[in-house]
Amino acid sequence: MKNTSKRAGILWRLAIVAALLTFGGCARIGQDFNEQRVQQIKIGETTQNDIVAMFGQPWRKGIENGVTMWTYGRYTYRVIGETDTKDLIVKFDDDGKVKSYTFNETVDKK
Repeated sequence: MKNTSKRAGILWRLAIVAALLTFGGCARIGQDFNEQRVQQIKIGETTQNDIVAMFGQPWRKGIENGVTMWTYGRYTYRVIGETDTKDLIVKFDDDGKVKSYTFNETVDKK
C-alpha cells in the first residue's frame, strides 16, 4: 500500500509540473517600451533627458569601455509558442547626448 501511495504522489507532482509548463510556461523579464519612438532618436542631438521622456527610466544602466549605456528591453520566453523579445541599447557621449543606439526585436512574430 505504501508503494502505491508513493507512486500516486509522484504521478500527482508530475501532473502538476506538466500543467504548469503547459498553461503557465511563460516568463517575462524587463519592461515594455514604445518602439515606434526609436526613429525619433538623433545621434549627437538627443539627450539623456529626451530618452527618458520618450521611453521612461531604463531597465538597466551600465558602462561599456567607459561609455554610459542604457538598456530598454522586454523579453518573453515561452515553453510552447513563439519567443517575443525587443531591446533598445543607447550609448551616450561625455555630454550626455546619444552616441549610438541599437534596436532589435524578434522578426518571426505573428
